[in-house]
Amino acid sequence: MPQEGWEPPDGSWASSAARRRNMQAIKSRDTKPERLIRRLVHSQGLRYRVAAKPLPALRRTADMVFRPSKVAVFVDGCYWHGCPEHYVQPKTNPGYWSDKVARNVARDRDTDQRLNEAGWTVLRFWEHESPDACALEITATVINRRLGRS
Repeated sequence: MPQEGWEPPDGSWASSAARRRNMQAIKSRDTKPERLIRRLVHSQGLRYRVAAKPLPALRRTADMVFRPSKVAVFVDGCYWHGCPEHYVQPKTNPGYWSDKVARNVARDRDTDQRLNEAGWTVLRFWEHESPDACALEITATVINRRLGRS
């Protein structure tokens, strides 16, 4: 817990101690949508790596990685990845957060391109999508890749 009179360091994204605690508490992996989708995919008999790098040289991790099939799955949060349906610009420090989300979106597109160029299939889902529908698409894609049907 910060000391009384705590101030964020210069250039810090935290506008207050409370904001800093809230932001640090946000999970980057094992979110509820991820866990639901993983459970459904696992129940179909598919095995995968969790929070793994599809390409070791690329400093990006996918939520689920099916290495032999070369399928990388990302379950993107609506706020952090700029969902066209649910993203709402914040009222506090909007310039910083809008730029942050724009950088995330650009990084997502770059990740997709690099993985595609390396022969991977990239599946991206929004956190609000039906876990059942996501799991069905993942299962079908992995099975088709295993059978040589892209």
